[in-house]
Amino acid sequence: MSRRLQIRVNRFVIALLTLSVVPATCLAAEDFVPGIQELYRLDRLPAFRESVKVACISSYDRTGGNNDGFGGEYSFVRKEPGGLVLADLEGPGVIYRVWTPTPTDDTLEFYFDGETEPRVRVKYRDLFLGVHPAFPRPLVGFGAGGFYSYVPLPYEKSCKVFLRAERTQFYQINFATYPKGMGIKSFTTEPTDPQRKQVEKAKELFNSAGKDVSAYVVPEGGKVETIKTKVNLESGKASTIFDVDRPGRIVGIRLSPADAMAGKKRDIVLRAFWDGDAQPAIACPAGDFFGYSWGEPAAKSLLFGAADGVSYCYFPMPFDKSARVELYAEPGLDRSVSVQAEVLFVPIARQKNEGRFYALWRRENPTTKGKPFTFVETEGRGHLVACIQQSQGLESGNTYFFEGDDQTTLDGELVIHGTGSEDFYNGGWYDVAGRWETRRSFPLSGCLDYKKHLGRTGAYRLFLGDAYAYRKSLLQTIEHAPTGNDLLNDYCGVTFFYSQDRPTCEISLPPADQRTVVDLKRIVFAAWWNIPIHAFSYRDASLVKGAEKIDDQNVQFLSLQTRGGDVFGNHFVSFACELPAAGKYRIAVDTIKGPAQGQVQLSVDEAPVGPLVDFYAEKRQRVAGVEMGTLELAEGTNNLLFKIMGRNEKSQGQAFDVINVSCERVD
Repeated sequence: MSRRLQIRVNRFVIALLTLSVVPATCLAAEDFVPGIQELYRLDRLPAFRESVKVACISSYDRTGGNNDGFGGEYSFVRKEPGGLVLADLEGPGVIYRVWTPTPTDDTLEFYFDGETEPRVRVKYRDLFLGVHPAFPRPLVGFGAGGFYSYVPLPYEKSCKVFLRAERTQFYQINFATYPKGMGIKSFTTEPTDPQRKQVEKAKELFNSAGKDVSAYVVPEGGKVETIKTKVNLESGKASTIFDVDRPGRIVGIRLSPADAMAGKKRDIVLRAFWDGDAQPAIACPAGDFFGYSWGEPAAKSLLFGAADGVSYCYFPMPFDKSARVELYAEPGLDRSVSVQAEVLFVPIARQKNEGRFYALWRRENPTTKGKPFTFVETEGRGHLVACIQQSQGLESGNTYFFEGDDQTTLDGELVIHGTGSEDFYNGGWYDVAGRWETRRSFPLSGCLDYKKHLGRTGAYRLFLGDAYAYRKSLLQTIEHAPTGNDLLNDYCGVTFFYSQDRPTCEISLPPADQRTVVDLKRIVFAAWWNIPIHAFSYRDASLVKGAEKIDDQNVQFLSLQTRGGDVFGNHFVSFACELPAAGKYRIAVDTIKGPAQGQVQLSVDEAPVGPLVDFYAEKRQRVAGVEMGTLELAEGTNNLLFKIMGRNEKSQGQAFDVINVSCERVD
């Protein structure tokens, strides 16, 4: 008996000890028609699409500039009496996604098959709020600054989308056109009982993000075999978590604890091999594969993420004759890692109309000036089903690169041009408080992180009905600047797609030292914009955001204005400053000196830890990089407290006007 065969026998015996064979909650047999079924028939996700065109109509700036909806010049197809035509599509086809960050109370109308009266009339904003019976939550929703609808709108002959308004701003409408004979019937507001049941199945699934949705992934009549293994990862070695020599498909992968895949080194790799191919179909840092954000669990989407301490993936992965999935620990792994793995297997082979599953990890550090970041570029037939992005700027306090648009070229034709990076992920207003500013997860999209002071943000998006199907080639890119791709950054992307044949792009990973998260050493917190305030004086003080022209420069600042003394002594302001790593940091401020400024000192536990700095000056002037002290700071949030200790005898007051607070690592 060969050593390889013996290993497989041993694994098979171990698997039998932990094997659970349970009947899948299979979906009822029904004739498949593009539309609502695509939102819950996850078993059909690997199947090639029959569409003849996939495209998107959006408000992007046709001149190549960045006016992608701000002015509204490009926010319509044409004008008609009473309003704006947002889309005018010939069928048969399906509208799969409607997105905007700027809905209004104007009336939105949908005209089907040449009708002179709209079949659907709804307030634009209400389309996304779940108040219209034809657009229920969670198939519609809002969050992270964006509003989205995934209710499929099929049309047999045509569909015109009309907004009764003089002006609108940002929008995107994704659709697919199909050949005749697909059985597509136009959308109706009076669904049949079978149609209502289909909507309920989709709603039930969309409400299950973070839960076990494998029942929706299993083909009709399939039975799930759960193979459980526990592996202790060793430096420089691969540990197999699944290995079969028979046809079938993976319908779920669960790894725990989720923290085992965490870390900035990206030194644990998930690899999968289909049908004896020596090259991997999946080669991805394990954390990034499950939607981690700079080494931390972040996403909790419908098909991948981390929840309740478990990292999960429920993309169906069919194969013809064999499959192997493993975790590889890079040489130099400096910690003990034990992983409990569960792989859900169904012995139903890949069908002729199905592609194999691939996951591609790419990094450009730095990105190329004048050229967008490329998620994937490949030839063949298939369809893209998800993108994950982590974008790190090279300058603290600047995320302007997220103005860049996504662009999709299918079969040599540019068919999708987006309106901004966060828009691609169903968000909006990435640098405005209350929108795209915190980690948010929705069933098909989400914000992984937004930290302006660290110059980074990330996101994910899944494509079900709106999958980007191609027959010859696929090019998926995203810009890394408002125009011209002239900002250099550190971009990482994971692309999930199905392909008939092995993709022509390179799947393998770069060396481990080229995958590590790189943290900025100098972090700038903009007091004039959105630096969190931990605390400030208890009485006789106010915080005011101001702006004025000083020496021909427009200067914005946060002003602590005080009178007399505070309850417990000196007036103060404490900023909550989040740092990416522990270490020794030099603290400095950009501020304004002037005739009413005080004397300020950095303090810890009531003890001064830096020089007393006098900010008095005869006239208002901007000063940069005033050193306030050096401190040992922790990874995460540190509260930096600045006390007004008094004032110069010439000063008319004791204010402290702060523009920026900077923390520069010095060890």
